[in-house]
Amino acid sequence: MSRTLVAATAQLGPIAREEPRSSAVNRMIALLEKAHRRGAELVVFPELALTTFFPRWYIEDEADLDRFFETEMPGPETTPLFEAARRLGVGFYLGYAELVREGGVKRRFNTSIIVDRTGEIVGKYRKVHLPGHFNPEEWRPFQHLEKRYFEHGDLGFPVFDAMGGKLGMCLCNDRRWPETFRVLGLRGAELVMLGYNTPVHYPQAPEHDHLQDFHNHLSMQAGAYANGCWVIGTAKAGREEGCDLIGGSCIIAPTGEIIARTQGLGDEIAVAEIDLDRCSELRKNVFNFALHREPGDYGPICDGAEERAEARARITEESRFTARR
Repeated sequence: MSRTLVAATAQLGPIAREEPRSSAVNRMIALLEKAHRRGAELVVFPELALTTFFPRWYIEDEADLDRFFETEMPGPETTPLFEAARRLGVGFYLGYAELVREGGVKRRFNTSIIVDRTGEIVGKYRKVHLPGHFNPEEWRPFQHLEKRYFEHGDLGFPVFDAMGGKLGMCLCNDRRWPETFRVLGLRGAELVMLGYNTPVHYPQAPEHDHLQDFHNHLSMQAGAYANGCWVIGTAKAGREEGCDLIGGSCIIAPTGEIIARTQGLGDEIAVAEIDLDRCSELRKNVFNFALHREPGDYGPICDGAEERAEARARITEESRFTARR
């Protein structure tokens, strides 16, 4: 029996800094309904889909920063999206900024969730590969302060049984690291969903600006092919608060082929039928891990873990936004 699923990538255009969540949620509901009319059972939204990409600013006031974070999911402003999913019988992936209190301490994560067709959360992921920098750098045309505003994800790369298959998640910069897809692949992920907010301009190496779309698709297509899994990547796109973001939201087959993609930089969907059983085309052949993989020779991949943990601990301790109450 074939396990097919009609899925949609639901790209969002720019979200203004002062745009209320209700506006972003209404836009996502409109995309959810459009995808449903085209037969979609699963819809993938972007990273930080409820707000503008706030790490582009140095925000000194903690209360101002907090307004970009969700303290509950769903909350009063996001509940309508869950209700729409339940009404339509459509599951979704959603990226957002998460704020939790543990032992009186505020913790902030760049988070994504899987919501099933009944409107229930069935999986959570917290971003592992945080890009950018910790302290503001005045020479930049815009900041990228993810390392300041978020903690390193503490859930690893879990895989969830949902929507009739094994689903994994990652976020934006995670897609550039092959280890992300390899760990998910080793855990049996048949579909990896990810949202991204990727600027066209790369300040550290502007000579790479023309390659941003290419590198985006290259990393996702390689991850799909080398691990025999489907990948759905969804952008927040367009000119957002003076910063141009790439689009190129797409659905990628286990062969690495892009089978559907958006065309513009605004609110838009692309839909495709995916057959989860196609993963075996790669996993039983060229990427048969049990037969061909040689983990005994991959030791250098994990070298330096202790030093990296120490560096991460220093960053966390320095962060003025890891508030101790």
